[in-house]
Amino acid sequence: MSRSATDRSDVDELVTTLQRRASAYEEACDRVAEAGEQRLQRLQEFYEELTGLFSTYESRIVSDGEGDVDMEAFIEYQDELAHFFDHLPEDLPHREDFEAVDEMMQERYLKTTDFEAARESLSDVAALVERLDERERTRDRLADARRDADRQRKAIEERIDHHERLVELGEADLDAPVEQLRDPIETYDDAVREAFETFTSQTSAREVLSFVASTAPFPLVEYRQPPDDLAEYVESADAGEETIPQLLEYADYSVSKLDHYVADARQLKRNVATHRTYLQRLDAAPLTIGWPPPTAEALRFRCRELLSVVGRFGPDESVLEALRTVRERTRRADYERLRDSAVARKQLDETERKRLKSGEIEQELQDLRERRERLAEALAEYDPV
Repeated sequence: MSRSATDRSDVDELVTTLQRRASAYEEACDRVAEAGEQRLQRLQEFYEELTGLFSTYESRIVSDGEGDVDMEAFIEYQDELAHFFDHLPEDLPHREDFEAVDEMMQERYLKTTDFEAARESLSDVAALVERLDERERTRDRLADARRDADRQRKAIEERIDHHERLVELGEADLDAPVEQLRDPIETYDDAVREAFETFTSQTSAREVLSFVASTAPFPLVEYRQPPDDLAEYVESADAGEETIPQLLEYADYSVSKLDHYVADARQLKRNVATHRTYLQRLDAAPLTIGWPPPTAEALRFRCRELLSVVGRFGPDESVLEALRTVRERTRRADYERLRDSAVARKQLDETERKRLKSGEIEQELQDLRERRERLAEALAEYDPV
């Protein structure tokens, strides 16, 4: 069986379950309405109070010849019963069934059979109260079915989004000359990586972290800001004048060896070694553009922020010139066509291209939309507001 057929079967089953459980819930509601909800709630209140007394005291006060009776509990039980029946409303439905229980409990010694008989005497009340419980159970089961159906609807929504994106990509011109975008972007990315590597390997850790901190006002340059204790250390300690590679090397030294190189070996260990991963991962990635590029508008905003940031660590002017060239490319009339082609080449594998060409993706998309609509209609119809 194909996946599409399986999906349709799953939706059919979910809708059928919704229908069945909605019907069960509706019938349960009718049974409550038939008996009168307020009447049932009154019965439930007194029924649960009385049977709650049974559950609390029965095991402690029955006299079946095994073990001693807890007379203190027996007296408490009788007091609780007396209070219950003193406050039993005269107009309570099935009051006679409750009074029958009172008569059964007027014994010097109570046996298990007495409690069994008491519960049997309340069987008609229990059956009525059960209607409320049945309504709650059927409502819960309907809610479960709705959650399952809604979960499936959301999963189908995600697949629809995916298929719609594939269709969009399939409309791209895969033969477009994307190198007209890729070449300047790669030129800039390579240049800024090299420049930043030189910067971090030859400049003091103090200057490097100061540069990273200066990028905070630029949301499109996503550097993780230096940890406070590390930033404070490199700013105040003489060791902050060392390069990051040198500080990382120092962090590997023993305290006794490190004492020959820095004023406070333990302070360096405490502030540098604990942030080794942060320092090792500090690279030019937030300054690069990557491939495929974002939309023309997004790239123009990014270039504007990068031009404000990159010059701060003193790279060669050719790096900034390469970035300006990238910015100019966003003004091309065919930028989005070239970008769509680049994205399509990146994201569409050979199998997806064949399925798009054959129309299989379009057919699946239509099937998915139909299944989504069916689930949405069922969820709207079977909603126990």
